[in-house]
Parts: sequence; structure tokens; C-alpha cells
Amino acid sequence: MLDACLQQEIVIHTDDRIGILADVSRLLGDMGINLLTVYVRTEEASVAIHLVTTSQSYARDALKEAGFSVEEREVILIKLPHHPGFLSRVSEALARKGIAIEELYATVPEEGRTGLVVFNTSHNGKAVQMLRGR
Repeated sequence: MLDACLQQEIVIHTDDRIGILADVSRLLGDMGINLLTVYVRTEEASVAIHLVTTSQSYARDALKEAGFSVEEREVILIKLPHHPGFLSRVSEALARKGIAIEELYATVPEEGRTGLVVFNTSHNGKAVQMLRGR
């Protein structure tokens, strides 16, 4: 049984320019909102910044008020033990249930005991139930 939950991820879509991540992180930092995860993807002249914060609703509203194009999408957050092969076991279990991982990013401090994995699948609700052991 794993600690998995559904969460809304904030996705900002904007023109790519030097300093955009600095602007976003400063805005949230000035409000006292911590970033739990950040994933930045550039495509030609645009950028998508994916965020999970300590206060999603305040972050979303502040970003909208600052003029950013913001969408929310459902993702799964899971804390995994920092052991070799653990992500393999989780992804194999999802595959056996016919659940495809569509996007995934993770962070693990080198000396940490757990890592935070953010991902979405073809069936997020089913994936969370399976990971929780239900």
C-alpha cells in the first residue's frame, strides 16, 4: 500500500522568454507559497510550466491575476521509497492493470528516504485505488 493521491496541477502556458520562471517563482515566493514540484517544457516559442504548490488555489488565483494563462489538470502524487527498482515495480503494476503512464516527473534528494513522483495516466482514479491497495 502506497501513499498516492489525486491533486490538481497548475499549468501555465505562455510565450517563452528569459526570466519567465524567475517571474513565476518570485510571485509565488512573495506570497509565501512553496513550490513542491516544477516541470518546465519549452516548445518552439512557447513554454508550459507545471506546478504543484503548498497552496494550489491561492497560487492559481495569483497567477491569473498577474495575467498568466493558467489551466489545472488532475495528476497523481505519490511518495516512493528511495530504493533501486521501486519505480519499476510501480510502473509494472500499472501496466499489468492496463493503465498507461502519459507523463511523469520526479525528484529525490540524494540522501533522502523518499521521492515525490508526479504523473498522469490513462485512468488516474483507477491508478490511485490500485496504488493504495484497494
